[in-house]
Amino acid sequence: MTPFQAAALFLALVATVSWSNARLLHLPSGTVMLIAGLLAALVLAGLAHFAPASALAPALIGEINRLDFADTVVGQMLAFLLFSGAMQVDLRQLRKTRAAVWSLASLGVVASTAVVGMGVWLAARQLGLPLSLPWALVFGALISPTDPVAVISTVRHGALSPRIVAILQGEALLNDAVGIMVFLVALAFAGHGQAEPSAAMGAVLVGAVGGFAFGLGLAYVVVQAMWKIDDPVVETILSLALAVGVYAGAQALGLSGPMAAVAAGFLVGGAADKGGETPIARVQLRSFWSLVDELLNALLFLALGFEVLVLPFDSRFAGLALATIPLVLLVRLAIVAPWGAYFRERKAIPGAVSLLAWGGLRGGLSLALALGAPEGPHHAPLISLTYAVVVFSVLVQGLTFGALAERFRSGSETAT
Repeated sequence: MTPFQAAALFLALVATVSWSNARLLHLPSGTVMLIAGLLAALVLAGLAHFAPASALAPALIGEINRLDFADTVVGQMLAFLLFSGAMQVDLRQLRKTRAAVWSLASLGVVASTAVVGMGVWLAARQLGLPLSLPWALVFGALISPTDPVAVISTVRHGALSPRIVAILQGEALLNDAVGIMVFLVALAFAGHGQAEPSAAMGAVLVGAVGGFAFGLGLAYVVVQAMWKIDDPVVETILSLALAVGVYAGAQALGLSGPMAAVAAGFLVGGAADKGGETPIARVQLRSFWSLVDELLNALLFLALGFEVLVLPFDSRFAGLALATIPLVLLVRLAIVAPWGAYFRERKAIPGAVSLLAWGGLRGGLSLALALGAPEGPHHAPLISLTYAVVVFSVLVQGLTFGALAERFRSGSETAT
């Protein structure tokens, strides 16, 4: 099977599942795609076992095995996903909640990394499992950022306050960049980095601030260029070049590519809201990036489901994985509780604590970081724990978040 034929099959599956969801299920697309990927993986595994003479199953499993999931997500897809996600954020609401967003995306990620890492290390010791503290902190770093793709896909299906949407979206977009750099610091602490942890921490700050400034600067130039023409196609091409160029350019300069892509998406989306482009250009720009977002979202979560066929799981860590899931949820609750209580007391967001805690989904980025960790005895445990948390997050939290949001909305309307 050629890569083109494999791509055709995957796109056909995406189209079929998307149609079925739109027609019948009406669930978050990421959740549906992950379920489809897991079920399809189960079918392929069954065919490979019970019908070994069939060439289709081994060929598809071979294509999945050749997919470099970590490079595909971090090196290729993340630029488009973060840029398109940032364009969807309501900047007016983001400004109102900027203190909550920035603190959750920075201090929240650091605190979660430390607490989750320590908790997993202690649990592993109690269970007699070989997981050192440095590598437990690496796990804490890669699992702490909430995933913008999973979060944005999920909040679309919940009747949410604009403020809670802005917090969840803004935090997920910004903490990806912070999370990647904290992950690199944790790797340095584990002895596999290029620099000492203190030097790596300085690089985190420089990379984040520099990447955000670089993204704003380049986006400003492109937005000015858009406003000087009246050609929707060219303006869309400019935005596409910006998304790729700002991510690649920031990385080449040693800055944060994710932070640059988020900053550029904020500025382009804000400029479109202000009416800088013509109405036709504005509609086409939004439609194009909505399509990019939906397609890459679907492919990412479908691939996440298929990865179960080829990931190096360690069955010894199944018990630790079951303990890790509630630990991650409890730490998330503790991190968001102060801000949730703040908004709840001001009656700005009914059920703010529960919504912020349950809406902090993990996704493909966490697994990509786990797969990108150096090979060693820690590799299979990291992947086992990460995959368990991600699957629980997307399936359980993703499927129930809409009902939770509706419950608080209904309660608020009854009270009034």
